[in-house]
Amino acid sequence: MAPMAGVTDLSYRMILEEMGVGLATTEMVSAKGLFYGNKNNAVILKKSPLEGTRYKLAIQLFGSDPMIMTQMALKIQDDYDIIDINMGCPVNKIVQNGEGSALMKDPKKAFTIIDMMSRVLSKPVTVKFRKGFDERHINAVEFAKMCEEAGAAAITIHGRTREQMYSGEADWDIIRQVKEAVKIPVVGNGDIFKPEDAKRMIDETGVDAVAIARGAKGNPWLIKRTIEYLKTGELLPEPSLEEKKEMIVKHATLMTENKGEKMAMPEMRSHLAWYSAGIPGSAVLRNEMNQVSTISELLKLVDKLGTR
Repeated sequence: MAPMAGVTDLSYRMILEEMGVGLATTEMVSAKGLFYGNKNNAVILKKSPLEGTRYKLAIQLFGSDPMIMTQMALKIQDDYDIIDINMGCPVNKIVQNGEGSALMKDPKKAFTIIDMMSRVLSKPVTVKFRKGFDERHINAVEFAKMCEEAGAAAITIHGRTREQMYSGEADWDIIRQVKEAVKIPVVGNGDIFKPEDAKRMIDETGVDAVAIARGAKGNPWLIKRTIEYLKTGELLPEPSLEEKKEMIVKHATLMTENKGEKMAMPEMRSHLAWYSAGIPGSAVLRNEMNQVSTISELLKLVDKLGTR
């Protein structure tokens, strides 16, 4: 499961565990925020005792200061199996700070960060990046080689440029080129919306693993269905309406337990919209979803799903 802000928190990862996920990643965490004691990171850092036993858990750090990145990684590494460096986030406020995908324009600094971290950490250091910053600067292959030389244990390549954000189609050919250019494991990311997509990416690019992101929003079953399909070729059925409704309740309950109702309910609005996409009458509930402030109100909306 690829890291996604507002999605891959502890509650969702607990659901993914039931789906058989092999590796999950936290929402991205600011190394500078950790350094200065930002209290907002406490929720992101929260984990289950089962994480690291039933599946591997990576924490994804972002930042541009090699020393702060390394110091903060040293501080937290014992709680995670892998330290992943975000060099692909396309969000403006991240890029403007020279972080995320901005580092693809500064390979020397990127090398320094990876090299320093991989030298001193006892846990594997991995890197997630994109096809390039824009269509004029497609440097994923060179960047991948740099990551390998700097000591990265594995890399994840998203087949879009920063300029594309999440629009258009992911370029799987660049993923293939990256896989062929390095010896370390390569994870492919981009446009995995059904189990067949994962199989096709593996066949077409030769990647060692597939990272699912947006396709799993409101659809954790995609993880289970993909694993089964890759193992046996069997395509498990899509979840029924009742299964979706039960999962929404479970997700909301877990989130309330982990974050408290005041924080959980606003976040659940997005999840509820994702879970209900395509269900007859769900569009009518969209405005009502935005008014949800308690779990009891949310449960009433769940009861209405599919009834109008």
